[in-house]
Amino acid sequence: MTRITLAFLFLMPVLLISNQLLACTNYIITKGASADGSVMISYSADSHVLYGELYHWAPGVYPAGTMMDIYEWDTGKFKGQIPQANRVYNVVGNMNENQVAIGETTYGGREELFTQKGAIMDYGSLIYVALQRSRTAREAIQIIGQLMDEYGYASEGESFSIADKNEAWIMEIIGKGEDNKGAVWVAIRIPDGYVSAHANQARIQTFPLANGKTSITNKDIKKWNDPGIACIYSADVIEFARTKKWFEGIDKDFSFSDTYNPISFDGARFCEIRVWSMFREVNKDMEKYKEYVAGHDLKNRMPLYILPDHKITVKEMMHFMRNHLEGTEFDMTTDIGAGPFGCPYRWRPLTFDVDGQTYVNERATSTQQTGFSFVTQSRSTVPDEIGGVFWFSVDDAASTVYTPIYTSSRRVPETYARGNGKMMTWSDDAAFWVFNQVSNFAYTRYSAIHPEIELKQDSLENLYISRVSDIDKQAQILYTVDKIQAVEYVTDFSIKNANELVYFWKKFYQYLFMKYMDGNIKTFVPGEMNPDVKQPGYGEQWNKRIVNDNGEELKSVGEGGH
Repeated sequence: MTRITLAFLFLMPVLLISNQLLACTNYIITKGASADGSVMISYSADSHVLYGELYHWAPGVYPAGTMMDIYEWDTGKFKGQIPQANRVYNVVGNMNENQVAIGETTYGGREELFTQKGAIMDYGSLIYVALQRSRTAREAIQIIGQLMDEYGYASEGESFSIADKNEAWIMEIIGKGEDNKGAVWVAIRIPDGYVSAHANQARIQTFPLANGKTSITNKDIKKWNDPGIACIYSADVIEFARTKKWFEGIDKDFSFSDTYNPISFDGARFCEIRVWSMFREVNKDMEKYKEYVAGHDLKNRMPLYILPDHKITVKEMMHFMRNHLEGTEFDMTTDIGAGPFGCPYRWRPLTFDVDGQTYVNERATSTQQTGFSFVTQSRSTVPDEIGGVFWFSVDDAASTVYTPIYTSSRRVPETYARGNGKMMTWSDDAAFWVFNQVSNFAYTRYSAIHPEIELKQDSLENLYISRVSDIDKQAQILYTVDKIQAVEYVTDFSIKNANELVYFWKKFYQYLFMKYMDGNIKTFVPGEMNPDVKQPGYGEQWNKRIVNDNGEELKSVGEGGH
């Protein structure tokens, strides 16, 4: 018997709605809602211990009897073995060569369902095994469901974004606890022309019951791929809740979220607010949910998906991932916590107590502890070997640059590759450490340094979007002659572009450090030995706060000073 290993040895925290991490955000854009007809999803993997790197699994064919070792993505612990598929597809990050892409956010849900005796398949393993085996989003949903049925589900409640070049789905799952095997789940197709999102709070509420035309259970395999099917769910998702005494109404009133992950102040203020932050940028009617996301009106829940008022570009998707709740009453750049330089970040934990009262730090989409993030483009207008583009970045999305990786690529850039550094192992040419140097330096004087990052970010990403357009054209010409040559061409481009970005960003850090060190702003003066030096200080508003706090002690009675 042949054995291979699927080694998910990248440490991530356990992500429960009950803890203070509340990690990960996904945005979903359907084909008809995008400017170029792409299906797009985005994902930020937010964790204080996740090292950002680009995963890769090569395609292959395996003989019957080959077994695969499964290791839990969160912990690296061995969970068990499952049979390997006869054929597996090329996977780069969270997208495969067939343009299937999967993202996730963990919502946790009912704690009594968190553990399952003997379960093998954790959520990370489900994602990457499904990507290796699936040709469409529907097939990925089917594979995930079957794996949980057969081998058990070993994680907390999850929301998955699952997309291909034609469709986008949300699939929400939760295990059945210690005494049962598998999971209950619901998958909803996002209507074409609409957008959706999720961020660590279950979002599927009521759903259409099985009628054989638009909705089926997982038992109705023959109709799985009927184009009219827009809802698929595990046959026992309602009955299981009844046996637990969590639901007693009629089936049509059953709400997945209200039953398995009821909304709370934390779920609204820390999680749904990130959904709202994107929704409000594409639809002017979203202000009516402001009290909901503030945690003050939990009955006024947002819809699962909305109709945007304009077509969305890949550049806008990157912009959504960089949101700090700017322009809202939750904007973190204006209160005293932002410091003198308007920093939109708050160090964890998310809550703190003063004199017996609990207060919150806002949880925005863009956050300092992001390991990696991505935006995927699945495009039906070009062959699969060229169509899938995985825009990948490491570290905080607001301070990083997304670089395009074609998902047919048979290799990944050395600067992003798995094993080039770890969370406690430095590597000078690892993208994760290079980008963290820039972002963490910017946090110290955000209002001065970050605008320079934004300018470089915008310029480079616009350049890369233009380059992808040119590479597409040349690759399609090669594709008509030699598919293998076309794949090698897009692979070489992906690697070269990403590596050059990292080397450029290293130089950029050196420039920023020299310019802004010691509280100064230095400018090179041609022909002079020394630079021009400005000392902007803290600004009038912050100086007034200093005076109000300790002005009597700080009054000057002399002149000058260094």
